[in-house]
Amino acid sequence: MQVSRTNTSATEINLVITATEAELQTLKHHVLGHFRSRVKVAGFREGKAPLEMIEKHVDQSQFQTEFLEEAVQNLYVQAIDNENIRPVDRPEVQIKKFVPFTALEFAVTVAVVGEVKLPDYKKMKKSKEAINVTEKDVDDVISALQKRLAEKKDVDRAAQEGDQVWIDFKGVNAKGEPVPGADGKDYPIILGSNTFIPGFEDNVVGMSVGEEKTFTLKFPKDYGVKALASKDVTFTVTVTKVQEVIEPKVDDEFAAKAGPFKTAKELKEDIRRQVESERQYEADRNHEAELIKQITKKSTMALPEVLVAEQIERYMRELKQNVAYRGMTWQEYLDAEGKSEEEYLKDVVRPQAEERLQASLVLAEIAEKEQITVTPEELEVRMQVLKAQYTDASMQAELEKPETRKDIAARILTEKTIAKIVEYAS
Repeated sequence: MQVSRTNTSATEINLVITATEAELQTLKHHVLGHFRSRVKVAGFREGKAPLEMIEKHVDQSQFQTEFLEEAVQNLYVQAIDNENIRPVDRPEVQIKKFVPFTALEFAVTVAVVGEVKLPDYKKMKKSKEAINVTEKDVDDVISALQKRLAEKKDVDRAAQEGDQVWIDFKGVNAKGEPVPGADGKDYPIILGSNTFIPGFEDNVVGMSVGEEKTFTLKFPKDYGVKALASKDVTFTVTVTKVQEVIEPKVDDEFAAKAGPFKTAKELKEDIRRQVESERQYEADRNHEAELIKQITKKSTMALPEVLVAEQIERYMRELKQNVAYRGMTWQEYLDAEGKSEEEYLKDVVRPQAEERLQASLVLAEIAEKEQITVTPEELEVRMQVLKAQYTDASMQAELEKPETRKDIAARILTEKTIAKIVEYAS
């Protein structure tokens, strides 16, 4: 087999592949073997006729079609392996010459992962963020537990700071149009918790059951939903229930209600350990993300458009699912962001998708340079752990799928590669 290679761009390669007659003869016999069970030859039991006899009895058009498909696929796979090419899409194939079973030449155009040029990542150092758990951190968790375990008693009086008040509310803009996400029914709110925008809870203090109140507030300029930032919204609130919140004392009895603890001291020690563990986990993930970002920023690569498109599609699918979970339509979300779908794709989604793809290619390149692999034993251990975690029949079936095993193997490879980067950075 001869292969002529032309790099038509940083992410596209053209190959002209010419097969030898010996290769074609080997492939011819292989394809004839496919017909053994399909062709009946007089005087021979099914599947026992010699290939020479089968060739005389096959439909020649069908035989040549299958032979050509087999030959192109087989030779293409050999060629990309020999040329160390990483295709990212199905190839476009053009047959240039075909003389049945003696001569074959075809051209292949395929999108590829372009060259990834890495910085000297082994010398890139970055220290981890030091974590510190204070008494206030522990007290904040205790306070949250007190609120969760608090007794809530209906009261017939005006709402006070610290009460839980149930409200129906809706918000409209200056034109009187409903504001997406600024409405709710039978919604509980603890006055003084500052869970709503500044000024909202202050307006509810002093209201009684059945009372309705209308007031206008300006959303903060740094509000998460850009379309609402610095905007005036007029709320109409109706109180449906007022409850006094009676928080329990922090003692041994409280500790026993909160979990398997005999004393309040044990509870606080456990909280400290948990907060410490959570912060360490967050610090580790942030450290890894910053390292990858640092290496990616100093790397150069050309991104195949087909991979960018796949990443955009995946990003959009995840985003739309999250939006739906939040009870919003896609159009409501776009309106809240103050962008059309085209603008959102261009300004937000595509840059994020490209950043994800760049990081993925950088990690793949480092894994190759470091010769990092996943052994069958490592994969099997992870599979058994996952099967023990997810015991329902549907998840067990999902874990048995080859594509799931492939995804999990890729995840392990990424984890090992990140661990190697962290090792160099320490």
